Formats: sequence, C-alpha cells, structure tokens
Amino acid sequence: MNSAPVVTVVLLPGMDGSGDLFAGFIAALGPGVETIVVSYPSSPALGYAGLTDYARMQLPLDRPFVLIGESFSGPVAIALAASKPPGLIGLVLCCTFARNPRPLLAPLKPLAGMLPMWPVLTPLIAPFLLGFGAPAVLRHALRRALDKAPPARLRLRLKEVMAVDYTAHAHSVAVPVLYLQATRDWIVPASASRLLSTLCPDWRLVAIPGPHLLLQRAPEQAASTVNTFAARLAAERTR
Repeated sequence: MNSAPVVTVVLLPGMDGSGDLFAGFIAALGPGVETIVVSYPSSPALGYAGLTDYARMQLPLDRPFVLIGESFSGPVAIALAASKPPGLIGLVLCCTFARNPRPLLAPLKPLAGMLPMWPVLTPLIAPFLLGFGAPAVLRHALRRALDKAPPARLRLRLKEVMAVDYTAHAHSVAVPVLYLQATRDWIVPASASRLLSTLCPDWRLVAIPGPHLLLQRAPEQAASTVNTFAARLAAERTR
C-alpha cells in the first residue's frame, strides 16, 4: 500500500520573529509532518523586503511544501508565493494582511519609534493577542518570545506593517490559498481577509473560534485544517 504524499510545512513567525510560539501547533500537526520554522535574524535590521529575501533562502528546493504566514509575516509569505518558488503547492495565511490592516493608524507611523515596547507592554497586549483567560504557559511563552526581540527591531516591524501594501503581490499568487480567520481577532479585522479574497484567484477561508494568536490558542483545529488542505494539494499534485 502506498503511503500518503509527504508535504513539508514552512512556518513564518509573527512580530516576535523567533518562531518559538509554533511549538504547540507543530505538535498538533503530528509526527509525520516535516516542518521548517524560519526564525528571523536579530541583526541586521530587516524590513519586509529583506525578510522576504532571508526567508527565501530557507525554502526547500527538493520537495513540495506549503507555506504558512502568521500575522506580521503575511506580506512575506505573499511575496514569496508571488515569486513562484519551486515546490510551493499552497499558501496558508493566518490572521494576516496584504496591506496595513488598520489604515486609520497610518498617520501615526512617525510616532512608532517612540512607543514603549516589550516587556513593558506585554501584560497589556497579551489579552488582545491570546484572548482573556489564556493559560499561564502561553502567556509566559509570549513574554519569552517578545523579550528576545530588541525593542528597536519591534518598532521597525511595526512601522513596516503601517506602510506595507503587497496587494500587487497577492494578485500574482497562483497557488491555492487558505486563510485561517480567528473569530475574536482584535488585531487584524475581517476586512483584511475580504481584501485578499478579491485578489487571490484560488481562495478559501476557514473561521476558527479564537483570538489573534490562533495557532497558539486553537492548535488542534488549525492543524487539522492545514493538514487537510496540504493532503488534498499533495494528492492533486500526484494525479
């Protein structure tokens, strides 16, 4: 009996850039799923263009893969998919965007460099990221991940979010796209997914109960959805 097609899952991290917060989601994917976690470098300071070039070097060249862009990394994932790298068979976007999801805040971009950053803000923003009542282990993991990123790096990434517009890249994505939408996302509004749905020709959305950090708070349901998506694409590829 033939074994099921194997698809590698490449994960691009959120604002912290470490990839440490993927542990629970990777476990939920199951031991048979190969994963590559891209951890962004702490130096030099890289904007979206530089991070895209960096992530491109981590993509597998010898096997099919599905690319997942979480939150901050959505534009990186979109740009990579638009460039049609060999082996890419599907794109998963989780609670993310192609352009600034909060355009009314764009005029405040010059002030982003003066904002206090983690660990000062972690207790205040954790409920918005993880939802109220998140397990202590997740709150501690979030703090550890954010503590790894220098405040200047986080400010730069916030500025990048406020200035980004990768709608042209999204329009060039040729592979199937799965969007995981958190039903209680207070960071990225539903308008971000609606915009992407008009740009990506092969599009599907799955709404999962949970807050912005969906892969962390609902890893089993998110992993099951991704596994189903990847398995279907792998099967289609072998026909």
